[in-house]
Amino acid sequence: PIVAGGDATRMEEGEIFAIETFGSTGRGHVVEDMECSHYMKNFDAPRIPLRMPRAKRLLAHINKTFGTLGFCRRWLERPDGGSMFVNGTNGRQEKYLGALKNLCDVGIVQQ
Repeated sequence: PIVAGGDATRMEEGEIFAIETFGSTGRGHVVEDMECSHYMKNFDAPRIPLRMPRAKRLLAHINKTFGTLGFCRRWLERPDGGSMFVNGTNGRQEKYLGALKNLCDVGIVQQ
């Protein structure tokens, strides 16, 4: 890790870790801009009735395309909506930010 005095936890055989890579200027400084770029459907999300039609459509798209795997907003804006295999070229999500916020607010999607 690039943080001095960080966690000394060691990986054990059979453990699984997600490793996030990111670009740097080489100076080792990380600036947190507080804008979330990655989302994931909560595996244990309860069945919550959604009132917003756009939120229902976005949730259906997330379920079909990503399941509980992580995704980013940039993928939702691609012509394939995140998966050419699943959606072909008809997956682009438009005007989805309010729906995504609603899904996060009710706990179905995590930031």
